[in-house]
Order: sequence, then C-alpha cells, then structure tokens
Amino acid sequence: MTDSDAGLRARLVDVGVELLAAEGPQALTLREIARRAGVSHGAPRRYFPTHLELLSAIARRGFTELGERAHATLAQEPGGPRAQVAALARTYLEFALERPGMYELMFRHDLLESGHLGLRDTSLPLFTLLARLIGDANPGADARRVAGALWANLHGTAQLWRWRSLQLALGEEDFGPLLDTVLTAYLGATGDGR
Repeated sequence: MTDSDAGLRARLVDVGVELLAAEGPQALTLREIARRAGVSHGAPRRYFPTHLELLSAIARRGFTELGERAHATLAQEPGGPRAQVAALARTYLEFALERPGMYELMFRHDLLESGHLGLRDTSLPLFTLLARLIGDANPGADARRVAGALWANLHGTAQLWRWRSLQLALGEEDFGPLLDTVLTAYLGATGDGR
C-alpha cells in the first residue's frame, strides 16, 4: 500500500469518526463517507471491501481511544485493584457519555466484523484488564464472570444515564453515588463503609 493509499484509507476512517460524532451510527453509509472525504462513492471499496470492514475500522479507533484513556487512568490511580476498577468504571462511563455514537458502534458486534482489522485485539484486552483487576481485588471471585456482569451493568447505566432515565428515577445529576453502589454490589464494601 502506497503512502497515498494509506492516507486515503486513514482519511475515510477519520471522516467516519467525524460523521459518527455528529450524526450517529445510522449516518455511516459508504456513500456519505465518500462524499465527505471528497472521493467517488466507489473509492472506499478499494480499501474496505465491505461496509462492515469500514465500520470495524471506525470502531477500532474508539477502542484504541478507550484503551488509551483506561491506561492513563490506571497510571494516575495510586490505589489498589479495587480503586483501579472504580477508576476504570468511571472512565468507561465518561467515555460512553462523551462519545455516544462511537460507544454505540463499538459494542454492536452484530454489525461489526470483529475478526477484521484487529478489532478484537483492541477490545478484548480491555475486558481482560478489568477481569484481572477484579481477580486481584477479590481473589475468590470468578473474575471473568464478575467482569462481564459489571460491564453489563455499566453499559446499562451509561445508556439509561444518557437517556436521563436514571436522573429522573434517582433525582441525582451525578452518577458517582450510583457507581459506588454498583461497585459495592460486585466487589463488596470497602473498609470505609462504601
């Protein structure tokens, strides 16, 4: 692949990321991405033979960003494994609320070809990291199952928070207390009563 090919390939993904942020996953058509990139509507097929492959490349950008945020969070969290799980959970919710279109696309494995373009290589390490920290925080737990249950809860929390359902039900505008309750449910209370 030449530099110009690599540049156009990256530009198509960049345009997809921008379109996703502005209009959501439903706007991610090959034709619209090509139009906004200033190329013919057939040009994306040269780099992404299927629409699913382009969507996967766009989602990979999201997983890369979330992974970078997760590792930066852990680098700044001096506490033990439970504090690190809490920090990761907060980072995950913040990402979901700040980047709703990307977040939605990233977890639509029914739409994505997760075996292509290294998507699994960017998504599964985050889950493995969460499971490892849960295992360190609670050695007697089935860490992968607890991580799966916590992830499902966080995903639901993010969605309901975005739709403002939880704010209405709880009468709160900060998801912090709810997150503390979720973490206590999955990891047990901390020494300070939380």
